[in-house]
Amino acid sequence: MLEKALRRLWPFEEPPERWVVVVGVTVLSVIAAGGFALAIYAAWLFHDMPDAGDLADYRPPTATRVYAWDGTLIGEFSDERRIFVPYDQIPPQLVQAYLAAEDRNFFEHSGVDVQGLSRAMAKNVLNAVRGRRLEGGSTITQQVAKNVLLTSDATVGRKLKEAILARRLEQTLTKDRILELYLNEIWLGYRSYGVGAAAYNYFGKPVSQLTLAESAYLAALPKGPDNYHPIRRKQKALERRNWVLNEMAELGWVSRADAEAAMKEDLKVQPAPTRAKYKDADYFVEEVRRRGLATLDDRLLKGGYYMRTTLDPRLQTAARVALMDGLETYDRRHGWRGAKFSTDMAGGWEAVAIKQMPHPSERRDWRVAAVTSVEGGVRVQPAKDYEPGSLVAEDVAWARAGKGLKAGDLIFVEPAKSGSGYRLRQVPAVNGALVAMEPYSGRVLAMVGGYSFSLSNFNRATQAMRQPGSAIKPFVYAAALENGYTPASYVTDAQITLRGNNGEDWTPENYNRRYYGSMPLRRGLELSRNAMTVRLAQGVGMKKIADLAVKLGIMKSMSPVLAMALGAGETTPFRLTTAYTAFVNGGRTVEPHLIELVQDREGQVIYRADKRACPRCTAGFDGGESPRIAPAGEQVMDPVTAYQISSMLEGVVQRGTATQARVLGRPVAGKTGTTNEYRSAWFVGFTPQIVTGVFIGFDDNRSLGEGETGGVSALPVFINFMQEAIKGVPAEEFKPPKTAKFGIVNGQREAFRPGSEPKAPVGPAARPADGPISYQEAWPGGRLNSDQPPPPSAPQPKPKVPDDLSGLY
Repeated sequence: MLEKALRRLWPFEEPPERWVVVVGVTVLSVIAAGGFALAIYAAWLFHDMPDAGDLADYRPPTATRVYAWDGTLIGEFSDERRIFVPYDQIPPQLVQAYLAAEDRNFFEHSGVDVQGLSRAMAKNVLNAVRGRRLEGGSTITQQVAKNVLLTSDATVGRKLKEAILARRLEQTLTKDRILELYLNEIWLGYRSYGVGAAAYNYFGKPVSQLTLAESAYLAALPKGPDNYHPIRRKQKALERRNWVLNEMAELGWVSRADAEAAMKEDLKVQPAPTRAKYKDADYFVEEVRRRGLATLDDRLLKGGYYMRTTLDPRLQTAARVALMDGLETYDRRHGWRGAKFSTDMAGGWEAVAIKQMPHPSERRDWRVAAVTSVEGGVRVQPAKDYEPGSLVAEDVAWARAGKGLKAGDLIFVEPAKSGSGYRLRQVPAVNGALVAMEPYSGRVLAMVGGYSFSLSNFNRATQAMRQPGSAIKPFVYAAALENGYTPASYVTDAQITLRGNNGEDWTPENYNRRYYGSMPLRRGLELSRNAMTVRLAQGVGMKKIADLAVKLGIMKSMSPVLAMALGAGETTPFRLTTAYTAFVNGGRTVEPHLIELVQDREGQVIYRADKRACPRCTAGFDGGESPRIAPAGEQVMDPVTAYQISSMLEGVVQRGTATQARVLGRPVAGKTGTTNEYRSAWFVGFTPQIVTGVFIGFDDNRSLGEGETGGVSALPVFINFMQEAIKGVPAEEFKPPKTAKFGIVNGQREAFRPGSEPKAPVGPAARPADGPISYQEAWPGGRLNSDQPPPPSAPQPKPKVPDDLSGLY
């Protein structure tokens, strides 16, 4: 009967049984193909599924934090600015704030919160109708899986992976560990990854000091930091923060009274995220970063290292102030250059002016201002709603003596420190560098590489190759003392003409065009005599001088030509200052360094600058002698030679080209340096405790101007810095080595190597029958006190600057 019925219903000639089979096979094939496709998709989806177990020892990339020697935070290095905070050091109220905002059932679910997901789906119906962003309903565990192990792609596949990994994470890690990863990994805006960095960047404090209101605000940020920006969208930020506080109160994690009190608090954050409160070490920190990358490569940016540097913040601030003031003083001496920009003061002129004229960030009181009137006095209107006022009369006169001022000019002003009105300021066109170093260890105590890091991050202390001029001369004299000369040796200071390899004559001249005849080494160095130095270099041999310069690190190589004896080669302020340390430490080289110690996040030392061995330093005290540690560095000159040069350079300060430094009121030694055409000005000076080098010059190597010698331009910077550096430091004499022998040369007590000392006083001071006379009496006016007149020379105009030299010529 069934077969007959099928035949009546089936219109085709083929029997219906056959088509039943065909349909059945087709359906089964489709199901099989679908299953196979699903299997392929699943295999593709999960073939590279991360292993949740990898998170057991996972540490998110964290910033390397850089500290001065006294513990002051001076910088951070990182791709992601993050400070890892262990879970047990995160305040409970901060944890509760995040749980209230993101996952209130965190401690109950096993990775996926079904109730939370259902609530999110219900809300998404309304969100879709209103055109709002859809909610994912992800738990904190799912967010950890996404942030650490997956991408942020908004796909079904990624959500499936996220759910599976979340379950695996819950089986592998404790709840505390998952929270630790979440709170340290999450992006919170303001250049902050994790709550540790966010606490510092938003509020300038560690997480342990956050208030309830501040904790609630940080917990409001995961939904979108830009949506709740504390400055641009402050009202929305307050609303979201208060919502978090209300959730905490409803859950009973804080009292209603505390929550309402926190809601009434204003949201006050730092104007911009900041890596450190200390702001004066930008050049130093950048040099540390460069050296750190060379040593640790990209591990520096993600390893979370502790890095202790050699920086002394007090000296660094003094160095920055001294160099900036010195460059501004030079700049003011050379006149007002005029305004570069002008404005018609139409609406919005302030924003345009501030963009056109970025001021040095180190000068925090400077303001961009527009000149509004020049009748009588000069009236100005600073940008950003500052009160209008007048320029002080002294600055008006200075400006009118230069390029002048007119209405509409854009200028920099600074509120006068005394009285009313504003001071006129201009950014110096000249630049420079200062390096201060501890002479026995090579620890760099301060480094400033230019006028303003915010305007130019080129570090002139370590990167600018410049001719040192006469600042090289102490090494010429040191080579002479190492090779047979003594403080009792005389060298002729008279004109000399040399024939160069190119067939041209070269006649090095003294700065004042005067020549004083035969002089002892001390007086030649004190007065920085060019002709005498060239004769001395001839006698010693430039090969020996070049070898000493290379050993001390002044240059990697030095051509053995006589022009090098007057500073024709090129070096950096950092290298030259390092070389001068040998005169203080007894003739040894030092390894100049900025990084003292690096430890990993476990506290293990991975780098130490001092590599000297100390076998018994970790042993307990047994009543015996303390361990003796060998001094660092290579002995490159006799300790007596080092002391002889220090003594002679002390004479440069007492009687020579750097007498201004006597104001420091203690033993100070040093040497001025000026290159030909006044292109660079130097002073490198030292006490027994610190060596400081100062360089002044234009970046394009043009002339500083007539008379701008090392004693005029660089020495005042050294003095201003040292006045701060010596505070609280007892005055000490330069100590001679035990092997030194002493004798009198022209009324001056000189040190000699054993066996080279004179048996009786040497020079004119030994001739008077009534006993020795003073050094100044022996050398009045810089020449021998005898009846013999100095060698004749053409009359020259009186120099306008101290008796210095022009370097090469």
